[in-house]
Amino acid sequence: MKLKEIQLTNPYLKLPPLCYDRVKPSPLHGAYLIHANPAVAKELDIDRDELDTEHFTAFVNGALELEGSDPFAMCYAGHQFGFFVERLGDGRAVNIGTIATPAGNMHLQLKGAGLTKYSRDGDGRAVLRSSIREYLMSEAMQGLGIPTTRALALIGSGHSVYRGEWEKGAIVLRVSPSWVRFGTFEYFAHHKKYEELKALADYAIAESYPHLLGEKNLYELFFTEVVGKTAMLMAQWQAVGFNHGVMNTDNMSIHGLTIDYGPYAFLDDYDFQNICNHTDTYGRYSFGSQPNIGEWNLRALMVALTPLADEGRMVQILDKHYAKLYTEHYLYRMGKKLGLDKPEQEDIELVRHLLGMMQGLSVDYTLFFRTLSRYEGERTEMLRIGLYHQPMHDWLDAYDERLKRNSTTTEERHQSMQHTNPKYVLKNYMLQEAIDAAEAGDFTIVDQLFKLAQMPYGEHPECERWAGATPEEFKNKKLSCSS
Repeated sequence: MKLKEIQLTNPYLKLPPLCYDRVKPSPLHGAYLIHANPAVAKELDIDRDELDTEHFTAFVNGALELEGSDPFAMCYAGHQFGFFVERLGDGRAVNIGTIATPAGNMHLQLKGAGLTKYSRDGDGRAVLRSSIREYLMSEAMQGLGIPTTRALALIGSGHSVYRGEWEKGAIVLRVSPSWVRFGTFEYFAHHKKYEELKALADYAIAESYPHLLGEKNLYELFFTEVVGKTAMLMAQWQAVGFNHGVMNTDNMSIHGLTIDYGPYAFLDDYDFQNICNHTDTYGRYSFGSQPNIGEWNLRALMVALTPLADEGRMVQILDKHYAKLYTEHYLYRMGKKLGLDKPEQEDIELVRHLLGMMQGLSVDYTLFFRTLSRYEGERTEMLRIGLYHQPMHDWLDAYDERLKRNSTTTEERHQSMQHTNPKYVLKNYMLQEAIDAAEAGDFTIVDQLFKLAQMPYGEHPECERWAGATPEEFKNKKLSCSS
């Protein structure tokens, strides 16, 4: 389908006017296309050839408005580092419309498209470095099978944006089945706008959980679904070693998606206490805290939903399901990473033993599991990546004993583990290399990392230099929220 044939809709605008503010995007000066995502274009039924045209770049820049578009910014609140902020909203994102697909509605949003009613002291812009990070990481999470928002395209510009120093502005065209956040509910509950709260809940249920429509105790069932989705998302983050960095309630998706990529990081050396956000002075959003913060955020959502649902029953739902679902799903994923074909109760001790051992040593998380995916009992390769300490031998002794109870062959275990443990994750030093080259006008590394993001389990011998441990000088760097 050509762009001119697309008919956008705006279902969110059927909500009460307090839920949004209409605003036009402000195009960047000197915009040019850096990268487009053919896979997302295919899902949206946009012709591949359209991605190379000037009018596509104009569309991503907000300069070309498609038929049916009625741009707006969404209103929401949120707990930021535990403190409630009563009004936030899309400060630098403009929603430009919705496309119906066989998988459901997909909402298009321009991030970095200029000032909105909710920009507060900001300028409504995004810079090239943060836009590259979001564009690549959303595709990397998709490649790893982790629920995420997506991106259709990334554009750069000659437009100057000040972030302590002058940088170039950029826009990411983001795509998601939902942009509704925990903080969206908090806004209306806090202001006692209960009609708007109910309308929002009905909208979110119809959009993300339509199988619940017509059920009794609808809003409690809705909360149950969000609890489950959040627990499973946290388990996936922890198993792959992903640190989001800023899990405010306005960055938590009702749909159970990874959303709003800022100072994130994949672990370099394993560190339960890893902090990737230099604003996070006390480690509230450290890697190991993420499951507990997921539950904390669900309690904030629960409070916001109390005008619609019984608080006591929601407390029971959260207490009964969250920790159980998280633990079960996390252990399942860790069992897959270890190549264990039939879960056993004792596996939790094997995992604890492993993580305790890794915490005390300088062990690259991703490289360890990928190397273990070729383990046959002979330990030379494990030693080659620096695992020569006695605690590693003690753990491998326990692992060898556990593997004796596997029913699969060694070859089958290797194949399964190599489809579970990525060879490549987009670590921050890799992304910085792409950013440095891009700021000099070279986007080849952006393209290389995009291809790795889509196929993280492949060998890619041409990219072997990124398959090892993070170089010492780049390990565990903290980033800012503007990253």
